[in-house]
Amino acid sequence: MRKFIVSSVSAVMIFGLAALAPAQKKGDAEKGKEVFEQCSVCHNVDTDEKKIGPSLKGLFKRDKLKNGKKVTDDNVKAVINAGGNGMPSYADMLSDDERADVIAYLHTI
Repeated sequence: MRKFIVSSVSAVMIFGLAALAPAQKKGDAEKGKEVFEQCSVCHNVDTDEKKIGPSLKGLFKRDKLKNGKKVTDDNVKAVINAGGNGMPSYADMLSDDERADVIAYLHTI
């Protein structure tokens, strides 16, 4: 009986903590395409040709980002937030929804 109670309490705690974790927002690719217009000054999405910044065509089909990290939503979001190598930080320029939308759009190219 005691093992059952301990197991039950443990399961409730694990599932409870998982429920409290912030959910990753899914973005809207159409809205992201509109937001990306400001990014397109420096980044191509139609060709592999570099503008000021690297082409983002097929970004989520690549193994690694330019910084060597795996291409994941979280790592792409970190680059958008931090900027670097001449790219400004967009942490304060884009809302969480806009960043999620841009990432959703980048999945489509």
